[in-house]
Order: sequence, then C-alpha cells, then structure tokens
Amino acid sequence: MNSQKVAEKPKSKNFIEGATGDWEVIIGLEVHAQVASNSKLFSGSSTGFGAPPNSHVSLVDAAMPGMLPVINRECVAQAIRTGLGLKAQINTKSVFDRKNYFYPDLPQGYQISQYKQPIVGEGEVEITVDGEMLTVGVERLHLEQDAGKSLHDQHPDYSYVDLNRSGVALMEIVSKPDLRSSKQAQAYVTKLRSILRYLGTSDGDMDKGNLRADVNVSVRKPGDKLGTRCEIKNVNSIRFIGQAIEYEARRQIDIIEDGGKIDQETRLFDAAKGETRSMRSKEEAHDYRYFPDPDLLPLEFSNDYVEELKSKLPELPDEKRARFIESFGLSAYDADVLVAERASADYFEKVAGGRDGKVAANWVINELFGRLNKEGKAIEDSPVSSAQLGAIVDLIGSNAISGKIAKDLFEIVWTEGGDPAEIVDKRGMKQVTDTGAIEKAVDAIIAANPEKVEQAKAKPSMLGWFVGQVMKSTGGKANPAAVNDILKAKLGI
Repeated sequence: MNSQKVAEKPKSKNFIEGATGDWEVIIGLEVHAQVASNSKLFSGSSTGFGAPPNSHVSLVDAAMPGMLPVINRECVAQAIRTGLGLKAQINTKSVFDRKNYFYPDLPQGYQISQYKQPIVGEGEVEITVDGEMLTVGVERLHLEQDAGKSLHDQHPDYSYVDLNRSGVALMEIVSKPDLRSSKQAQAYVTKLRSILRYLGTSDGDMDKGNLRADVNVSVRKPGDKLGTRCEIKNVNSIRFIGQAIEYEARRQIDIIEDGGKIDQETRLFDAAKGETRSMRSKEEAHDYRYFPDPDLLPLEFSNDYVEELKSKLPELPDEKRARFIESFGLSAYDADVLVAERASADYFEKVAGGRDGKVAANWVINELFGRLNKEGKAIEDSPVSSAQLGAIVDLIGSNAISGKIAKDLFEIVWTEGGDPAEIVDKRGMKQVTDTGAIEKAVDAIIAANPEKVEQAKAKPSMLGWFVGQVMKSTGGKANPAAVNDILKAKLGI
C-alpha cells in the first residue's frame, strides 16, 4: 500500500464557510444603463435630469389614446456601439415586444422591451480581481423604455406619479452566471461602467439612477447543480451590490442548513440595515405575456451601418491599458488606476507626452489623485492642469528642483495657480547644484555633530540623518545625489 500522502486540492478563496461545509455563490447581473440621448426611446421628450415633475412628458409618454411610438435612431446607434464595446454579436434584425405588467407609474400598462430577438447577442467583459483575470460572459443587451417614478412622501394620504423618466431609453445588459464572489460582481459593474463612459453611450451616474443593477444570487455545494435564485432589484451603488450579495448568500445558506428551501422571489436591499427583504414572488417570462409590439416594425439595419459605427469607436480601457504598459513602462496596477476613467487617462497622456512615463504616473496617481480624493473633486475640476503638472515634471527632470521642492511647488500651483517655472524663478526655489555651496553646508553639519560623525563611521546607515540635516539647512534646495556623494567622501563611508 502506498503510504505517500495525496496533496489536497486547494480550497477556493471564493467559497463561503457554512455549518455543513463550503458553499459556492452563483451571481448573475442585469445592469440597466440609461442611454446617453437628448430624447426618449419612442418620443421627442427631453431626458434632462432634475426638471420639475411631469415637465418632460409627451402624449406618447403618457400613453394617450392613438399615440404611436417612433424609434429614436440615436438610441439604436448607442446600443450597437455598446455591443461592439462588449465584443458582442450585433443582430441586424431585432424585434420590440410588449412586456405586460401593471405599475402605477407605467402609463401604458405594459413596457416596450425586447425578448427573444434582442439587438445585441453574446459578448464578454474582462475583469481583474486579486491579480487574477476573469472573462465574464454577456448573455444579451436589449433596448427598453423606463417607467416613471412613484412618490410616496409628498402627501400623507396619496402617492404621486412623476412621468419624467417614463419612456427614457435603457440598455439592459444581462451577464451569464459567471460571477462567484461579491468582489467579482463589483469589479464587473465597475468595468462595465467604465466601458460605457469611454464609449459615451451612458454616463453611468448611479446617484441619478442612470445605472442600476438587478442582482441574481443562488448558492450550492461546490460541483452541485444550480440552486434556486433570488433577484435583488434596483441596487444603485457598487458598494451596495457587494453588501447585498454577502447578506443574501449567507441568508440562503442559513435557510438550507436549517432544513428549509429557497423560494424564488424578488427582493429589495435595505441599505440602512444592510439586508435584503422580500418584495414579491418572482415572475417567469410567461407571466409577462410577451408578444411583438404591433405598433413597431422589426428593427433592421445593414452590416455596413454597423461597420461605420465601429470605425468611429474610441480606444477602450483594455486597449489603452495595454498601450500604457507598453509605451510608458507602467506597472499593471498603475495602468489600471489611470484607465479607470477616460478623463483620467486623457489627463495622464498629456502629462506623460515626451516625458518619463513612470514619473508622470507617480505624480498623477499619488499627488494629483490623492489631493483630488481628499477634497472630493473630480479630475475635470482639478485646479492643476495637465500642462502645469507636466511643467513640474520637467523641472524635476532637469534637476532644477528637488522632489521635496516639487511638492511645495505643487501646493502653490494648486492653491494659487500660475506657471511653475516662473514661480520657481521668482521665489528662489531652484535646486542648489553648486558643489562648493553644498560642501560648505556639509562641513557645517559635520563640525556641529562630532559624536554623530563617529557613530556614522561605525554605522553607515546613519548617513541618512546627515542627509536630512543638510537638506534642512539648505531649505530642501540641495541636490540630494550631490549631498550623498559629498557626505560619503567626507565621512569616509
């Protein structure tokens, strides 16, 4: 008998520990992204945000008798662009269906959506989580109209309805059940939002409700068949998506381990309590009684039209990331940070143009982004322009200023503005490179600290103390490399 111990299969870091062993969570997402368009999907009403209630409502949006929908060509183009950005199959023939269900804020009593023949078929999104790259399948993307909004806090006895959103174009992007953790789900939505914003097909503003997700969660023992799923509706922040999945997975595991079974249902996430609660039993497709909308012909376009749209697409995050790593010698992490938002990537490219890419990335990520985050500003609102930051990098590269002086200079430009080179000249901030002047400062520090000199000769790591003292005595203007060389020579290290 072979007594050699068989190596155990490593446990997946995504498994959730339960009382009866490990569990695997299966996650699929239905992301609803508002299409970037000035008018609605089937009417000419404005899609502007923040208008007084019911001020952006046409007779079509209000479902007045005899009103017929007319497809918005730009919304179709935006859906195609998004499909191309997701490396998806574009269907040149698709059909709009009526999805029948009743809500007080759905004037027609049905939603115009797509079911069996969507405008976009299968695609994919690549994400990186904990250093591991994963490909998440996209099942489909279809166009549909949004409902209005019920207001329950305006009157003690009545609910009001605002139809401004009624008829606004949505892209519903349905993932395959390929996600296995809350972190993966959050990374997927973050990446999807980035792609949409690069393409300009949705602003992805979750605060305005322009991007929200229905989260499907089920659990199973590793390797078992899929469990019964529950859908958590309209989660409107990436942080809440993670919290909702964590809570729902644990809730389902506890029920099953206590001998119960999961009921397929629709749930809501209570952000204040950090928990999900039941909303209604889950509808199936047949409950909606889909049928082709008789007021709309099938949507057809040519492959040439698709190719024309494709030829005008911008460089997308994955392509830009690869180019930044190749062209500027950046680490994968730095490239990921810089390409997360198109505006950030554009800013960096202007700073890095013709300069050391790694130094530029360091200043953009650590100094600029750090200060923007601290003050709650977006890159578009930065007081320091890309030209100004580029000038600071140039001054460092030419040894006109030290790294320490550069941080002081950044602070001045941030608060006061101005040309960095002129500020350095006027305020006497130039780095001291005159070895005679530096040697004089070194001699003074050595003469004043004989006991430290003996310590440094015995322990060379003490050199850093002397460097600090010299830099302090010169107001940070001495060239650090020259200071190091002169100190080593003087101390015999």
